Amino acid sequence: QVHVVESGGGLVQPGGSLRLSCAASGSILSVSAISWYRQAPGKQRELVAILTSGGTTNYADSVKGRFAISGDIARKTAYLQMNSLKSEDTAVYYCNVRARADGFSYWGQGSQVTVSS
Repeated sequence: QVHVVESGGGLVQPGGSLRLSCAASGSILSVSAISWYRQAPGKQRELVAILTSGGTTNYADSVKGRFAISGDIARKTAYLQMNSLKSEDTAVYYCNVRARADGFSYWGQGSQVTVSS
């Protein structure tokens, strides 16, 4: 059994910052990538940022220059530093951990981020 837990969401004013954390545990031996997705009300879930075991990062155009993903793939942990937050960043943010052995993805329960004055 694999557990993925996110933390760090909350309410922040426009222009503010938040840092999300993700940690995976359980029967997952090796991870090939950790990603952050988000889903706003009435919209599809979208990829926000990805960190691979090779150290490569990639971002959605909408967050480039404002968000930064980091972490330790070997320790199965990742972070998403979100700066200059906008109201359109309001969503539930999900951590996705991809197993190296079979490519299966495990999801966290989601963390609400609300950007509002």
